[in-house]
Amino acid sequence: MRLFSFATADKRAEYLWVLRAFDHARANYIVLLHASGVETILRRIGGGDPAAALDAAAVAPLLEQLHGWGVLERSFDGTRAATLAEYRNRNFVYQFGQAGYRAFRAVEDVLTGRGEDVALSGLALADLLADLSDLADANAVGDGELVYRKLNRLDATLSDMAERAARFYLMLGDLVRTTEVTPEVFLTHKDALLSHMREFSSDLARYAPKLTAALDRVRAGGAEKLPVLAAAHDERVLLTVEEREADWRLRWRGIEHWFVGVGSAPSEAERLREGTMSAISAVLSLLRRLTENRRGGVSRESQLRHLAAWFAATPTEESAHALFGAVFDLGRPRHFSMPYPDADAVPVGRSWWEAPPVEIARTLAETGRPPTPGAPGRVDRNDSGVRRLREKQLETQRRRAAAAAALASGGVRERELSEPEAEVLLGLLDAALSARVPVSGRVRDSEGSGSQHGVTLTLRPSGASTVVHTARGRLYLDGLDVEVR
Repeated sequence: MRLFSFATADKRAEYLWVLRAFDHARANYIVLLHASGVETILRRIGGGDPAAALDAAAVAPLLEQLHGWGVLERSFDGTRAATLAEYRNRNFVYQFGQAGYRAFRAVEDVLTGRGEDVALSGLALADLLADLSDLADANAVGDGELVYRKLNRLDATLSDMAERAARFYLMLGDLVRTTEVTPEVFLTHKDALLSHMREFSSDLARYAPKLTAALDRVRAGGAEKLPVLAAAHDERVLLTVEEREADWRLRWRGIEHWFVGVGSAPSEAERLREGTMSAISAVLSLLRRLTENRRGGVSRESQLRHLAAWFAATPTEESAHALFGAVFDLGRPRHFSMPYPDADAVPVGRSWWEAPPVEIARTLAETGRPPTPGAPGRVDRNDSGVRRLREKQLETQRRRAAAAAALASGGVRERELSEPEAEVLLGLLDAALSARVPVSGRVRDSEGSGSQHGVTLTLRPSGASTVVHTARGRLYLDGLDVEVR
């Protein structure tokens, strides 16, 4: 928060002009500035503002203070000294720090931002469609550089659309809330607002299926390759390859969610369209209300003006109180039927002005209704997660059933069992060994069997050992004969 101290300091106008000089130099590819350089730029961009009429001697302490707040970075420049005395004096040059520049831009955007600049970006939909098509082609041929550029453009375009939409609907909400004070502003811009929102909604509905088809093309070419290709050409050298891949994977997931919803939730494109239609309905409703008020000649403003005139015309204070009670009805007490804990302590005929107070529930005082336990809390159900786990469980069961059928048809001898078949065999062995009943205290001479998925495994005592070859290795069953059917 120290970075924003220049916006609230006593000389905030001077600090702001100094930072504008650095921003102007930055736009002309000049990074380092001395106090004399700031003075030169301020003469050119000041425009006659008294706060910008600063010489190098007045700029120097401002630069030092900005450096103390962390907005500017300072370094020594000995090349500016022409004599030994000048060299011994401090000759500092300054430049924007990374965080300091962001703080300045934030303040400057607030000061220079205008409400009429906001708009919904309908023209960006065509750029999104073209970038998605190019991304699918680049992914198909493995062009990592083009994949990086297209993903970067898609991310920037969607971020700009989201920011524009947020600012537009915020401006529209402010306009709706202030309409009762200044209805002329709304009536002046209503046609442009309705036309703009309807055109954007139409463009969004027209481009939505095309954008979804282009996204399917990208997925068909292998969307899992996109973060790897983009990270290989990412120029952020201070991040590791794994961190860049994770960042681009997160960005691609956000791009997908903008076009396709997650589970039962709608996509961001659908939400944007629904928000636009709701805004159109709100604007039309407000327009209808304004039209009816103007047609009848009575509005809340005119009512309040007449009421103020009545208050001003009352001859006495008692008349003003009576008028207040008749208009706002705030003078009558609210009565509640609440018995005293001890009914004999307070006579029935005593006035409630003189009787001691009775403790009542806050709900009764605020709403007039006695308190109740309330409805039970809402149970959050993760239907998509339950459905996903159920599908995974059914897939595991189908895989095990297929492996059991292959094990029964092929047996366990003279072949190598696959990983699923080995899992089924180990499960059958566990069931068969658990079912064996010892005879005369000797487990080796007993026989057992186990079954799963319609397959039965039988173990019989044998003089030789059985060797089963599996994908995990060889399984030795000493003194047992294995039969699977």
